[in-house]
Amino acid sequence: MKSDLKFFNKKKTLPVDKFFKNVLYNKKNGYYNTKQPFGKKGDFITAPKISNLFSEIVAIWIISAWHVFGKPKNFNIVELGPGDGSLTKILLQVFKRFPEFNAIKKIYLYEESNFLKNLQKKNIKNNEIKWVENFKGINNGPVVFFGNEFFDAIPIKQFKSKKGFLYEKYYALNRDNKIVEIFKKASKEDVRNINSYKSLRNLKFIEFPKYGFKELKKIIKKILQLKGCLLLIDYGYLKPHNFSTMQSLMSHQKNNLLNNLGKADITSHVNFKLLSEFLVKNNLKVEKIVPQQKFLKNMGIIDRAQIIGKKMKFREQSNMYLRLKRLLSPSLMGELFKVTLAHKSKSSKFFGFN
Repeated sequence: MKSDLKFFNKKKTLPVDKFFKNVLYNKKNGYYNTKQPFGKKGDFITAPKISNLFSEIVAIWIISAWHVFGKPKNFNIVELGPGDGSLTKILLQVFKRFPEFNAIKKIYLYEESNFLKNLQKKNIKNNEIKWVENFKGINNGPVVFFGNEFFDAIPIKQFKSKKGFLYEKYYALNRDNKIVEIFKKASKEDVRNINSYKSLRNLKFIEFPKYGFKELKKIIKKILQLKGCLLLIDYGYLKPHNFSTMQSLMSHQKNNLLNNLGKADITSHVNFKLLSEFLVKNNLKVEKIVPQQKFLKNMGIIDRAQIIGKKMKFREQSNMYLRLKRLLSPSLMGELFKVTLAHKSKSSKFFGFN
């Protein structure tokens, strides 16, 4: 337990989001700066690692967005939280098949962890890619931001409502240096902020992505400046649960949230209704939120599988369809994962959402 003290940064109490930000992103001891989290040997597996077809569909969607924006001579693509670089690696392969688009596109990767940056550089091995810490250097042409399982990894605040008052959840160290939960009266700023969202009304337990919204404001600012869009694919819900959705995984198994700190992944489910409300409040148009299954099918993933399956041996074909089932099945990722698109453009003819 003593090793957990470092995540308090000499403070005795921290709100949930600040505590888990230290656990996940601390430069020296944070999970994303010390451990390879992806794949069989890691703690979880994401869609790009399940099947290249997922990344191919994202690539085709990005090219279709370029068409929606009128095939401009400058076109910027930013992947948010690129993991181990698997998705961008496939994007580059697909873009080569579209020479006109390939010649004008610029790709940027937005990553907080130096450990993961190095992993991405090893996997992608491409001099065209630029890693950025902010979006100030992106100045010409529309910009497409996209993130797969980006928003769920940003720590959230948690509150409970009792007798008309909001109380924020904190983690504290007791006399034995054990971590305990305590609640403190919420700040006036947070109360005002939370009360401004319809989707959070009448809830007894509230999760609020203050850090996440701060990140989105930087993205929105650039979209409003240059035109463009934001595509987010993540697991989450449309109706709030009224309880904590935070979860921890270690070696692909559920882990107690406060065990193995810095060695296990910690995420929360995304409140897509709240996310939409925030994006609209900040002057973006938001398309209908669709399940991952519908988005991928609308984009032709099954047709693509049938085409490439013709050249495969039976065993390879079976493997491909098994992976496809994991992406599409309602009982697996198909319904739990949602896709949302926010944009600033004259047209709303984006593929995948009809």
